Amino acid sequence: MRILLVEDDPALSLGVARALEREGWGVDVLNDGEQAAAHGLIDQFDLAILDLGLPKRDGMEVLRGWRGRGAKLPVLLLTARDELGDRVQGLNAGADDYLVKPFDLPELVARLRALKRRAEGRITETLSLGELTLDLAHRELMHRGERVRLSPRELALTELLMQRAGRLVPKESIVATLSSWESDFSENSVEVYVHRLRKRFADLGVAIKTVRGFGYVMELAEAS
Repeated sequence: MRILLVEDDPALSLGVARALEREGWGVDVLNDGEQAAAHGLIDQFDLAILDLGLPKRDGMEVLRGWRGRGAKLPVLLLTARDELGDRVQGLNAGADDYLVKPFDLPELVARLRALKRRAEGRITETLSLGELTLDLAHRELMHRGERVRLSPRELALTELLMQRAGRLVPKESIVATLSSWESDFSENSVEVYVHRLRKRFADLGVAIKTVRGFGYVMELAEAS
């Protein structure tokens, strides 16, 4: 997948680009609205991440221009504007999703995966195991209709384990996924997060079993 990232903050664009490249995605970076609005440019990409507060041309204007030319690729907006009106305006202008700064890289990656699934016509937007349901589009884990509150990293690990429920998830795969956010993430860090999730899921009918030396398996807990 080829992604266009339009962001004028050099440090932020570098961090985001590196995280996306770890996912195996190609990333092109632009830093102003005039470049992003260039005719025909957008047709080269599968997905766009667009900051609203761009120099030379506002991101909202760029988005309207893309949609006006018939561009159908998914667009995720990045912005420091946290007002409801701004979010509604962006979605009405043709954005597919919206993320407010500051944000966690794992949430950005997860939202892009969801946009990619929708663009490919894959309808399933939830993962289920027993009475746990993970809403991939809205990034919410539910148990019997009640939200289970998790940090972005805990939620991403839960998604990875639920995607392969009943099957082994190697530690190396978890480290590679979670390293999208922090470069020093280690196998010891994985153990810490798995321990946290076990405590949270202890009464929810789900267990995370250790396969010593290999990784973890998420499955339904055995009835007591």
